[in-house]
Amino acid sequence: MSETITIDEFKRARLRTAKVLEARPHPNADKLLLLKVDLGGESPKQIVAGIRKHYEPDQLVGRTIAVVENLEPVVLRGEESQGMLLAATVGERVVLLRPDADDVPGGCEIR
Repeated sequence: MSETITIDEFKRARLRTAKVLEARPHPNADKLLLLKVDLGGESPKQIVAGIRKHYEPDQLVGRTIAVVENLEPVVLRGEESQGMLLAATVGERVVLLRPDADDVPGGCEIR
């Protein structure tokens, strides 16, 4: 069984919707994409995601996805990542988690 966390620990993670504004291959990594996302009302953030084998950049632009907004930034292969997208793995496939409706803007709280 995996380790459990308290509800207070879970509440510390700020889960939000994010609209993908730009997507491009990472210049120094074959498995990574660089996403610029709009979290509603603030300046866009960059997320570095290991989904390059599963998505082409043009498939992502305009989509609304689910992200963890308040992770400490980290530099991955020379590019800063300011959050993490949420995805499910199905065997070898990676599938992005996203709202069930197309009209959900970036910045909505996920709870």
